[in-house]
Amino acid sequence: MKETYVSVDVEASGPIPGAYSLLSIGACVVGNTGETFYAEIQPINDAYVPEAIEVAGKSMEEFALSGQTPESVMKSFRSWLTTVSDEASPVFVGFNAAFDWSFINWYFHTYLGENPFGVGGIDIKSFYMGMSGCSWEDTRSSHIPDKFKGRSPHTHNALDDAKEQAEMFELMLKAVSPAKQI
Repeated sequence: MKETYVSVDVEASGPIPGAYSLLSIGACVVGNTGETFYAEIQPINDAYVPEAIEVAGKSMEEFALSGQTPESVMKSFRSWLTTVSDEASPVFVGFNAAFDWSFINWYFHTYLGENPFGVGGIDIKSFYMGMSGCSWEDTRSSHIPDKFKGRSPHTHNALDDAKEQAEMFELMLKAVSPAKQI
């Protein structure tokens, strides 16, 4: 079956879904970073870790005012995934996918009863570790060689970071399988 790789990044108010809130989702198609999705989400509670809010760049109150309801965002995200995937299966791609996927999975199941990505995704850090033979410590973005970094900056805006990740994954895929069409 044909697959559509979708780079996803999230900003959240803390380390685990349910206890903390998903605040924004950014996504784009690997190989076509012009196909994008971005939404800010109303917090589900008041819990937050100060460092997480600092990274997110807005207060919980600002997300409460400007964000959409979690259910409406997840419906829109599912619809976008269906459109960009067409007849293919969407495959979640993330840099530290365990964190981002856990929030996406929890929100999809909590608000829509299903996750269009299924039970997992591709972790770029793990992919790089496998292709390079490096240690886990050397999978930090600051240790990955420039030849695998795209032109998009890392800003902690979920969409910007999803684009950066997509470019990184595309360069890694081409390095291990030059003939692979994305």
